[in-house]
Amino acid sequence: MSETELKTADPQLATTNVSSKTGTTEEPQNKKNWYILKVQVNREEPIKRSLERRIAVAGLQDYFGDILVPTEKVTEIRGDKKRIVKRKLYPGYMMIYMEINDATWFLVRETSGVGDFTGAAGKPTPMQTHEVHRMLALEVEDPKISPQLKVGYQVGEKIKVKEGTFENYEGVVDAIDLTSGRVTVILNLFGRSTPVELEYWQIEKNLN
Repeated sequence: MSETELKTADPQLATTNVSSKTGTTEEPQNKKNWYILKVQVNREEPIKRSLERRIAVAGLQDYFGDILVPTEKVTEIRGDKKRIVKRKLYPGYMMIYMEINDATWFLVRETSGVGDFTGAAGKPTPMQTHEVHRMLALEVEDPKISPQLKVGYQVGEKIKVKEGTFENYEGVVDAIDLTSGRVTVILNLFGRSTPVELEYWQIEKNLN
């Protein structure tokens, strides 16, 4: 999604239309809002495609906009190799830009895998503007932002070094660099607690 699309996708940023016949300026009647939809976990993408097909078949495209499964880019390391993958930020949820009426509400709710809209007392609650901006910004490609590493460790967690100079040493995670994939661990060297910086793939969880 481009930055232009990001702006126009927000109902609060709609622009005016000029009539070519009268020359007058008219405010568009945009009743669409962004909503959060609860769906079955691990079926987000198939449900999204199903919704898009049903909307097209029903001829209700004018009442719908984008349907998004919020994701972020992360770096995984497998077999000492890095690869960039997309990870769902909120498994079991998606964003949908639509106008709520009887026909659209029924279509969405009757789609297989869809649970309900988020809201109180069964009434769909539109997302706040700042929430929309934050979530949509994640869909904009920014080459200046490095993808973060998918880390399976937490600061304070016990680990064991599996490769390198300190192989078989046991220690505790002290700090994690999500961009470079380097982890600082505290090892007991020569009777002293010593911070050592290691590659992500050189350590593993200590289950002992």
